[in-house]
Amino acid sequence: MTAFIYVFLCSFAVGVIIAPPVIYLIKKLKARQTILTYVSQHKDKEGIPTMGGIIFLVPAVIFYFVFARGQNRLSFVALAVTLAYGLIGGLDDAIKVIFKRNLGLKAYQKIISQLVIAVLATVFAYKNGYVGSQIYIPVIKQYIETGWFYIPFTIIAYIAATNCVNLTDGLDGLAGSTVVLYLSVVFVIIAGIYLESVDAGKTLYEQETYNLLVFVAALAGGIAAFLVFNSHKAKIFMGDTGSLALGGAVASVAVFIKNPLIIATIGIMFVMSGISVIIQVISFKLRKKRVFLMAPLHHHLEMKGLNESKIVSLYSVITVVAGAVTLLII
Repeated sequence: MTAFIYVFLCSFAVGVIIAPPVIYLIKKLKARQTILTYVSQHKDKEGIPTMGGIIFLVPAVIFYFVFARGQNRLSFVALAVTLAYGLIGGLDDAIKVIFKRNLGLKAYQKIISQLVIAVLATVFAYKNGYVGSQIYIPVIKQYIETGWFYIPFTIIAYIAATNCVNLTDGLDGLAGSTVVLYLSVVFVIIAGIYLESVDAGKTLYEQETYNLLVFVAALAGGIAAFLVFNSHKAKIFMGDTGSLALGGAVASVAVFIKNPLIIATIGIMFVMSGISVIIQVISFKLRKKRVFLMAPLHHHLEMKGLNESKIVSLYSVITVVAGAVTLLII
């Protein structure tokens, strides 16, 4: 496991090194955050550089290719999906910056582009001999054969994960902290699968899971470096460049180990972000009343008087507890 510590540390070190010049360059390009007028408590964040997802994506890519070895189709596609979603987010961020507005790509443009990537990733998983159409069910600790249902289910998992992580990115350090903890728990799960494959002499699957661990470690190291500059008060935001990319990674690592349900268990706070928005929209459409003071949930908590650091701590603690419970039930 020493190799994965090196991956993490190398990615972290490079992320910390490139962050200051990236922040300087983004400031020069005037790629700065525009705050929605009704989010008055965030007015002081106006003008902070965005598109900071570059800080963790660059070292993640570099050290994935430096340390990956042998057969790596699962991890390579996980990286490709992450970058593809990051590209969509980058385009969205660029439009916001160029036109100096908070809204980038139109909703239908986002969902169609996300859907295309989700379909391609799902078809790859479905046809891949190591994934297929089986899904692991925690608690009963068994795989079930889902057949054709696997395709719509996994597509929905991708769309839900990317958008829920995106919604969670609303406070300094919130999305980054939650994702890095999610990846830490997933790392433990994949490590168990890797060791089992080593013991069973499954050489090719051993290589696949090894490279998934490299991908997770490299990405986690990059995010940790980003958090040095994104924790309160943030010097840079990840933007949709980062949040959509992380959503793609969150979904891919779970799907490729046949365990997509952990997206909802370990990533319970991502789920809460998405559900709070859905409830708010439905309630307002039907009753003209809001359930939350503001959605997503972290903004509601903020309006209730909790400061950003406390909310980030709360999300982190809940994610750690949810991760521990997940490790028990799988």
